[in-house]
Amino acid sequence: MSLLAAKRLEKHYGNHVVLENLNFSVEPGEFVTLVGASGCGKTTFLKMLLGTEAISKGSLTLDDQPIPNEPGPDRGVVFQKYSVFPHLTVLGNVMMADELHSSKLLGKSFGAAKRRAIEKAHARIDEVGLDQALDKYPHELSGGMQQRLAIAQALMMRPRMLLLDEPFGALDPGIRQDMHVLINRLWQEQQLTIFMITHDLKEAFELGTRLWVFDKTRHDPQAPEAYGATITYDLPISRDRPSEALKEKLQQGGLQTHTQETLL
Repeated sequence: MSLLAAKRLEKHYGNHVVLENLNFSVEPGEFVTLVGASGCGKTTFLKMLLGTEAISKGSLTLDDQPIPNEPGPDRGVVFQKYSVFPHLTVLGNVMMADELHSSKLLGKSFGAAKRRAIEKAHARIDEVGLDQALDKYPHELSGGMQQRLAIAQALMMRPRMLLLDEPFGALDPGIRQDMHVLINRLWQEQQLTIFMITHDLKEAFELGTRLWVFDKTRHDPQAPEAYGATITYDLPISRDRPSEALKEKLQQGGLQTHTQETLL
């Protein structure tokens, strides 16, 4: 049984068709990288997986059941813009996910529950390499450290799926490479299924085991919103020879010209 599957999945906003005719199945442990021109619906797709955007047509299932229409502990998310609480320390930020899950009304835990939350948070912080920054606030952290904190938050509830929306786009190249090593290690150690949006095609091939290209295949100049993007290419990636695979696909015309120009 596939972890995640879609059949003729679509997303509309009124008469504006954003995504159409998405068909796929994803097995547990896959690392799917998503590329495509800006505005083609990649972030909207991640929000549908997260449960913050409802589907318009078709089906989207998790374990053969309709995907919940709200976020849950089985799905963690990290955005490009650091999604941390500025008034909380590193420890407080990571604990928050557990405390909100335990007490949605108060957002606080007490006694044994709080001790468990602290213990879990310490483990997540250690996993991302922030154990020396427990009492620091986000403004005291570098960009890379803030993104490590956001990843620790996302992993606090031990999700099965991790959704990454251009998480490394604002980082310097050296820090970005460190983050690649981190996310690759966490993916393997925790047996995560990852969906990651990136505008860096090299990054997509280096990190993913599968590459999806989102693009529009139908256009109507008189009604530009009538058709949406779909998954035009679904490419398995060999991590042993990513650059050769990319070169071969490009030479064969594997990506449409305007998509190449956007990504390369």
